[in-house]
Amino acid sequence: MPVLNRFERRGPVQGEAVVEYLDGDFRVVKPGAFVRCAVTRQQIPVDELRYWDVDLQEAYASREAALERLGVTRKS
Repeated sequence: MPVLNRFERRGPVQGEAVVEYLDGDFRVVKPGAFVRCAVTRQQIPVDELRYWDVDLQEAYASREAALERLGVTRKS
C-alpha cells in the first residue's frame, strides 16, 4: 500500500463544492471544483466565485444573475 508524503497531492479536486456563504467571504464545507449558479445553473469555479446571497445561501454567476434573482430590474 503506497504511503503519500504529507506534501503530495492526491490530484485535482473535482465535483460540486458545498459552501457556506458569509458576509464578505465564504467557507468551503466540502471541497469541490465548482458551485452552481442559483439562477442560470451554470458551474462557477470556486476560485472565481464573486456573487452570493448570505440569507438565501445561494451563489450567482454574475451581477446580472444576482439582480435577477432578487427581482431588481434595470431602467434604460
